[in-house]
Amino acid sequence: MKTALETTMFQEISYTPEVFAKLIASEGEFKRAAELINSRAITNVQILARGTSDNAAHYLKYLIEVNLGLPVGLTSPSAVTIYGSKLDFSHTLLIAISQSGESPDLINYAHAAKEGKALVISFTNNADSPLAQSVDLHIDLLAGKEIAVAATKSYSAQLLASYLLVMNWCGKPISNVESFLSGARALTETFPAIQHLAEQLSYQREIVVLGRGFAYANAKELALKIQETSHRVVQGMSSADYLHGPIASLNQETQVIVIAPLGLPPQSISEGIARIRRNCSRIIWVGNGNLAESGDLVFPGAKDIDEAGATILDAIVLQQIALSFSTQNGFNPDAPTGLTKVTKTL
Repeated sequence: MKTALETTMFQEISYTPEVFAKLIASEGEFKRAAELINSRAITNVQILARGTSDNAAHYLKYLIEVNLGLPVGLTSPSAVTIYGSKLDFSHTLLIAISQSGESPDLINYAHAAKEGKALVISFTNNADSPLAQSVDLHIDLLAGKEIAVAATKSYSAQLLASYLLVMNWCGKPISNVESFLSGARALTETFPAIQHLAEQLSYQREIVVLGRGFAYANAKELALKIQETSHRVVQGMSSADYLHGPIASLNQETQVIVIAPLGLPPQSISEGIARIRRNCSRIIWVGNGNLAESGDLVFPGAKDIDEAGATILDAIVLQQIALSFSTQNGFNPDAPTGLTKVTKTL
């Protein structure tokens, strides 16, 4: 059985700083995309994605709604591929996010959106993919070939690409570029500490991952990564939604992981955390541990950056947690049972 350091997943997480450097150096592509968007009378945005890319879509949704005030929806590809819907997407920007750019349902939906007069932009890790070739403008994630089945560096690239696009679109200066590079380098070097902390997570006990706002994407992604690499059912949801029903299943054995990036408004989760503490023996924090109490476990995240930026950097930490948890429990995170690198849904 491979150790964590011997896995392809570890190598790909460790490559994230180089991916960030490439994306930042290609900022001209994001400026070009912003100019194209601003040349159109866009009134709403739809995001097209599946799996890990769909989690990144939630981050992009928050970025657009917070910075531009436009309504953003997440598409239902089956509306086209199963039900044959004809889309009326005048004044709509469709952003398609995919690691491979090869899934037929995404490609067919993008075609239908263009036929419905949408402006279509894609992020993929393969500029020659069918999806990349079918849109109005493609942005290469520049993550290099990703071999491990569980996406890591490409997810982080999707988050940063989303940030660079929206900041250029709304005309806000990007002053924290160096923080992304130095922060990514620092976090990739914390893996031994993450491994040690991850030993305190139990495979036998239920795991729930919660996040809110920008962190919602990472909550869903950590839950997915643990499911993919450790074959363990994990709930990943909004901390607000958790209070609307699922909290009823909480007990003293539940391991509640809270994604709390630096800059997260404390009031956004304080009520939920107070209610969780009444029936949970310990809370586990990823990112900012300012709300941690004695006995809580804290996986430190990004420093000296705003909430949206910290969310991007903290993705490295959650990937390291999933990797550690997987190998410590005897699994091979590079080749999860029942999964392939490219998933093609109709």
